[in-house]
Amino acid sequence: KQAPLFSYFRIVNFFPFSFSPQNEMDDVPFFDIQLPYELAINIFQYLDRKELGRCAQVSKTWKVIAEDEVLWYRLCQQEGHLPESSISDYSCWKLIFQECRAKEHMLRTNWKNRKGAVSELEHIPDAVLCDVHSHDGVVIAGYTSGDVRVWDTRTWDYTAPFLESEYEEDEPGMQPYVSFVRINSSLAVAAYEDGFLNIWDLRTGKYPVHRFEHDARIQALALSQEDATVATASAFDVVMLRPNEEGYWQITAEFEVQKLVDYLEIVPDTGRYPVAVATAGDLVYLLKAEDSARTLHYVYGQPVTCLDVSANQAAFGVKSLGWVYEGNKILVYSLEAERCLSKLGNALGDFTCVNLRNSPPSLMVSGNMDRRVRIHDLRTDKIALSLSAHQLGVSAVQMDDWKIVSGGEEGLVSVWDYRMSQKLWEVHSRHPVRHLSFNSHSLITANVPYERVVRNTDLDNFTTHRRHRGLIHAYEFAVDRLAFQSALPVCRASCDSAAGYNYDLALAFP
Repeated sequence: KQAPLFSYFRIVNFFPFSFSPQNEMDDVPFFDIQLPYELAINIFQYLDRKELGRCAQVSKTWKVIAEDEVLWYRLCQQEGHLPESSISDYSCWKLIFQECRAKEHMLRTNWKNRKGAVSELEHIPDAVLCDVHSHDGVVIAGYTSGDVRVWDTRTWDYTAPFLESEYEEDEPGMQPYVSFVRINSSLAVAAYEDGFLNIWDLRTGKYPVHRFEHDARIQALALSQEDATVATASAFDVVMLRPNEEGYWQITAEFEVQKLVDYLEIVPDTGRYPVAVATAGDLVYLLKAEDSARTLHYVYGQPVTCLDVSANQAAFGVKSLGWVYEGNKILVYSLEAERCLSKLGNALGDFTCVNLRNSPPSLMVSGNMDRRVRIHDLRTDKIALSLSAHQLGVSAVQMDDWKIVSGGEEGLVSVWDYRMSQKLWEVHSRHPVRHLSFNSHSLITANVPYERVVRNTDLDNFTTHRRHRGLIHAYEFAVDRLAFQSALPVCRASCDSAAGYNYDLALAFP
């Protein structure tokens, strides 16, 4: 059993024995018994790094076992270091583990001390930002000019290519606005105001691999983060698209709903048949490709205000109206059992954003128009932490195992250490924060204007355009990739293109 073994490992006294090299070691002395080497490895695999270090001080034989490559490779995998690597990729996994932990500590320190680099991604002249999305450091943006651009912030090469559409070139300035953009590791998708949808394969080029047309404006767009599944909602129809085995795009499923769709998300890790969740007013639909649309939730007169999904759950905010006011809540549903698991919160304001997919296990973070960011404990159905964050309401939020990044309607991006209930730093821009996404070493934020038309006759005026066009910022906290030699911002492009800057965040935002 596991428990008695741990008590053995904490005993520092041991019996004398003879030592033989690792390649000749057959039996390992465990006090008054001899164990085969493979069985000793199986026992030591239950130990963490500190306990392995203590066991390595017991004797030479135990040191050989405690430093076995299998054990340290397993520890690296358990803590999320180099998850795609195999055990044969490195010769000393203990050293790799130490380097990964040192890098993790460095990144956390940089986050806390706002030490890093920030770049403003290049804008399009005479165009206003409409929508932004990002995936693993790759950013896509759509504009009122109909242009779609993609940046790879991982390489710090901000010469962003345009993704070409199929509109006629003899109609300059006549392209419709971009309504939505989405991106994953291989695909980029853009929906336009006239109901057209373009899909690009990032591996093959800048021209669309598929073009789909709706009869009406597209109200919602979703792209799977794991595969090539696209879902769109137009009028009272929801359509799922994906390529077949030959690579030709086709309609996988089509559903009819009773109201116009407000939010649409694709459920991750569903296998062969895609699954989506859509909200339409006070209705929440579960859409399975091999089945008809099923009503997951419905309470008359209580509209849904936000939505997020994980592999087996859906979370959405519900606005309470009517004579019996119960307060606005977030409901968590099981997608497999199709029943409500939790009713969270009791807020006066509307819940504007919720993040379930990226939150730690048993936790969920939400933002509300009452200015507060809340962490919900899904085990107890209670609020674990509530922070007063943004004066005009919270518009975007995400958390990991120690911090929260939130964005507000007033344009403020705030970073919090929620274990200490402390704000670490903040950055302000003119427009509401409509998108934010971060990982261990980078942060992407987008401030998207309310109005998509510049109310000034002089569109060529740089200052006027800068105020109204919207902003995309990329932050990098991995010091080993950066240069901090200049005390002043280093311009990465000409003033006409209004491009990026690279400087210490503490200097830029004192």
